[in-house]
Amino acid sequence: MDGRQPLSEVIQSLHDRMTQFEGALLISATPTTVEAIAADYAAFKSFTLGVLKTLQRQVEILAGDADQLEMRSRRKILLFHGVPEVSKEDTASLVVKTVTANLKLPDFTGAQISRCHRMGRAGNGDRPRPILVKVRDVVMRDSVWFAKTNLKGSNVTLSEFLTRPRHLAFMSARERFGVKNCWTKDGHIHIVGPDGARHRICSLSELNELLPPEGHKPTAPAALQKIKPPEHLGEVVHGLPLALRQRVELVQHEVGDGLGDGGPLERRLAQRALDAR
Repeated sequence: MDGRQPLSEVIQSLHDRMTQFEGALLISATPTTVEAIAADYAAFKSFTLGVLKTLQRQVEILAGDADQLEMRSRRKILLFHGVPEVSKEDTASLVVKTVTANLKLPDFTGAQISRCHRMGRAGNGDRPRPILVKVRDVVMRDSVWFAKTNLKGSNVTLSEFLTRPRHLAFMSARERFGVKNCWTKDGHIHIVGPDGARHRICSLSELNELLPPEGHKPTAPAALQKIKPPEHLGEVVHGLPLALRQRVELVQHEVGDGLGDGGPLERRLAQRALDAR
């Protein structure tokens, strides 16, 4: 299934498949065996999980589009960390002083700032709150950003205002590849791999494709290989390992609630299984 397939088509496809399956049961002239029921259940489970994966993919696409739009709205914003905080301060003046003195940009003035304030609530912490600065001009914003190397040796640092998903991906990338091998530019996360190759990502899923978390080992395929052939209908689900069984039972419950008419079909399946024994 295509991840961009409309939701209405996915729902209609699920209903058509269920109708076809139920119709085949009603017109079948031969008694339904346990093996046939198990095969039908396996086919239905595979189809249902495929539908759920399609829905998950659609949610990821929508979330990615929303994240991209949000990041574009933050294009002119920078965060200043480590600027000393005082009572009744003028944050714009503090930023101008920091930029002209530390970043060596004498042309930067308060008129080029459209928004400037501390982030978070004022507290009694030892660390000053970061200052959010939105610059009117993209060119000046980039000049400030690329001059951040002049802050080396000071207590002030500069960062982009990433969205939460990108911030989490960036922090995870630094843990896996090292601080010196990860940086951001225009809202994108750039990574230098162990082989020296450079990569650009925007999300945690892309990072996991590049380098899975340490200790991550897929166990589902090996577990499925150890499943014994079911002796009765109940073992089709309850013979699975605990994690997989919970997942299948959850899918059954959600699909049954969505279709609404799954009860009669389940009772007919159970009755035919008893008759065949």
